[in-house]
Amino acid sequence: MIDRYTRPEMGSLWTLENRFRVWLEVELAVCEAWTRLGVIPAAEMAEIRAKADFDLPRILEIEERTRHDVIAFLTAVEEKVGPAARFIHLGCTSSDIVDTANGVLLDRAARIIARSLDELLETLKEMAHRHKGLLCMGRTHGIHAEPTSYGLKLAGFYAEMSRHKERFAAARQGVRVGKISGAVGTYAHLNPEVERLACEILGLEVDPISTQIIQRDRHAAFFTALAVLAGGVERLCVELRHLQRTEVLEVEEGFAEGQKGSSAMPHKRNPISAENLTGLSRLLRTNAVAAMENQALWHERDISHSSVERVIMPDSTILADYVLSRLNGVLRRLRVIPANIERNLKGSCGLFYSQRVLMALLEETDLGRQQAYEMVQRVAMRCWEQGLQFPEQARADADIARLLPAGKLDEVFDSGYYLRHEDMIFNRVFGS
Repeated sequence: MIDRYTRPEMGSLWTLENRFRVWLEVELAVCEAWTRLGVIPAAEMAEIRAKADFDLPRILEIEERTRHDVIAFLTAVEEKVGPAARFIHLGCTSSDIVDTANGVLLDRAARIIARSLDELLETLKEMAHRHKGLLCMGRTHGIHAEPTSYGLKLAGFYAEMSRHKERFAAARQGVRVGKISGAVGTYAHLNPEVERLACEILGLEVDPISTQIIQRDRHAAFFTALAVLAGGVERLCVELRHLQRTEVLEVEEGFAEGQKGSSAMPHKRNPISAENLTGLSRLLRTNAVAAMENQALWHERDISHSSVERVIMPDSTILADYVLSRLNGVLRRLRVIPANIERNLKGSCGLFYSQRVLMALLEETDLGRQQAYEMVQRVAMRCWEQGLQFPEQARADADIARLLPAGKLDEVFDSGYYLRHEDMIFNRVFGS
């Protein structure tokens, strides 16, 4: 991933140097396992621990000749260790090291992402409580519907992100596995106890059955969880983009001193972060498709998945980390504009009360639903077309006034009605 979208901690995890360092962790864990089983003498293991290392340029130099990165890596390590290196990679195939190392790397990446997701959830929770009771216009199809609150909007995003957290945690568990089972997964030149001990040292679970590789449904689930999370990020960002439109302007992204919105128009203050995150979310979803394409490999394995994973493992985890962090920053700096929220609430001439009047007619009279609906719709359409206030016109309508007393209409036109269950919803989302 390009530096622009790479945060340092996650970026350092996926450097080529660190990738080989994790391979070395796996090789050493296998050696430790063999030592515990009495195969590698203690003195030889001590020498391996003391000397196991590599120089990255040397690996790359050897790979130019061998055209095999694992062999190049092992050769470079052997040059450092000396004769005791004969015990390194004992009984293993390349994928024992690479796939187990990927389990380590993905778990460490997931830990960073989970932390970023927790920070985002904390921000959403705080904002939801801060804006609880802030009545605003709810919209369906982009059209004014009935009032809701900014607290409820944000609580809804919090609830969704909580589900993303659960899905991602499950997917993380799915890739937290290792395999040290040999060329086709039969342990022909290994001992299953080596696998168990090595994975224990590395903090991984043992894949109960593997071929030459760990099956890629695990990875597909991981990257799909990130893709679904990206869909949630985009949903929130699309909401922010709509709410920042000039005609709406209920919220605004933070605009720093010296920031410029357009090379041509000095007045512009655009929702650039929400737009950026919308685009990056598309990349995360695209990579999930590539991960799913990796599931169907030939027999005990082929290598068609490898090139894909060299790209999507770093790119998707780096992007997910960046997206969550940037979204959190956007929300923390978000300007909510109550005056415009109130203006927009009044902008549809009180037509959002139409269902309240309909319900009152059904509750207080013996009118059929369609008759009551048409009675209210007639008044509502007149207000829509002529810009008249619906509460005033409903009170003045002879049919409605005949059926509903003034006191009942006062009750109907109380905007507090729409938030009477807000506390209950908050308790369900956040707990009491």
